[in-house]
Amino acid sequence: MEARTRRKALLVERPEADWMAADRAGEMLAALGIKREGTIALYKALGAELDPRPLGDLLARQGWWLALPAVTEPEGPLTFRAWQPGERLVQDLSGLSAPMATAPEVRPDLILVPLLAFDRAGGRLGQGGGHYDRTLAALRAEPDPPFAVGFAYSGQELPRLPREAHDQALDGILTEAGYIAARKDY
Repeated sequence: MEARTRRKALLVERPEADWMAADRAGEMLAALGIKREGTIALYKALGAELDPRPLGDLLARQGWWLALPAVTEPEGPLTFRAWQPGERLVQDLSGLSAPMATAPEVRPDLILVPLLAFDRAGGRLGQGGGHYDRTLAALRAEPDPPFAVGFAYSGQELPRLPREAHDQALDGILTEAGYIAARKDY
């Protein structure tokens, strides 16, 4: 509960953080070694989550394709569907806003992951549904898996998060203060 309270406070303290994080996109892409446009999976921000729309808008202007996740199986991985700003969204199985079922399914090159807290080892405290952990585990079992980057306020960082066997580490975290590559030696 403390992480949710902190995130709400950060929304009030740093209302421009989503735009500031978007301005750091080049830093993130360079650190990940991404040299070409691809498909980025955003998410529809809920409550005090850092809103990825400014980042999506910026990358779309640079030639990136956008996608949003959808829960299509209650205990399965997420499905990513192509999406453009302004297109109609519908509720998925979990009640979250997602592209219509007729939107083409895509495999992202980069997945932005919402979170409650993170650490420098790529640890992430999520909402507890396990959707992103199941998705990342499935995609990482395939050749050429996408990058998974947490999208958060810098103030959501904690010294160390506990990890369970099913928890999937992030490749990095993009904040309004810059890109943080996950440390393997942490």
